[in-house]
Amino acid sequence: MQTRPDDDQRCPCGSGETFGGCCARYLLGLGQGEAAPTAEALMRSRYTAFVVGDVQHLLYTWDASTRPGELGLDEDTRWLFLRIDSTKAGGPFDDTGVVEFTAVYRTPAGRGEQHEVSRFRREAGRWYYVDGVVG
Repeated sequence: MQTRPDDDQRCPCGSGETFGGCCARYLLGLGQGEAAPTAEALMRSRYTAFVVGDVQHLLYTWDASTRPGELGLDEDTRWLFLRIDSTKAGGPFDDTGVVEFTAVYRTPAGRGEQHEVSRFRREAGRWYYVDGVVG
């Protein structure tokens, strides 16, 4: 797990924005917990939550129908970068969306990638992660 970036450092999600101007505002344990405007923005904030260890944000933004009771993060996993491969819907006027991404990481065993197609839904103005197919 990495430490929290300074607000003027680049955001771990790879958007090109600063942490303070990007994911920090959405994180619960480290930020304001604002609602992400799109499914992609929520996906990016969830990746950043994995990077900095914000379990509270991960659980809060997980749809209640699929949310686990608890979530443990692997302390030995260092997330290196996120690539958004594609999006389908998930905009500010949609109720559902799909984000396909690849997250690259390093563990003591070496470098790896997690490729996932994630489904999101919006309820009462907030996006939630529903589930994903890893492959």
